[in-house]
Amino acid sequence: MKKQPTKAQEMHEVEMIIGHILRIGVVVSAVVITLGLLMLLIQGNGGYANGAQPTGFAAIFSGLLQFKPYAVIMLGLFLLILTPTLRVAVSIYAFAVERDRLYVWITTVVLIILVVASIIGYLGK
Repeated sequence: MKKQPTKAQEMHEVEMIIGHILRIGVVVSAVVITLGLLMLLIQGNGGYANGAQPTGFAAIFSGLLQFKPYAVIMLGLFLLILTPTLRVAVSIYAFAVERDRLYVWITTVVLIILVVASIIGYLGK
């Protein structure tokens, strides 16, 4: 008969998942940024006019389809910014597993603040 994991074992697993998310997010973003820098060195330019770079999701996606180095670098930076936000979202789950309602609410408020600030920053360009 299989034993049920204890709450401490479950929390350890969740903490390990959070650690993996942070590591994977940083490594993936570093690889994407490095790829963009290599493309920049090979192509000799960023793919945009002087002083211009993609700042919106549509511009980044369009630039990616055209293999523009600055768009690849911006994607890497976006992934790097997204990593801690994803960590906060996973933390909500971790606190829910612990049945710690106070921290679920606090972490949810933090996630909402992060998302709203990102949207305001995006719209404020």
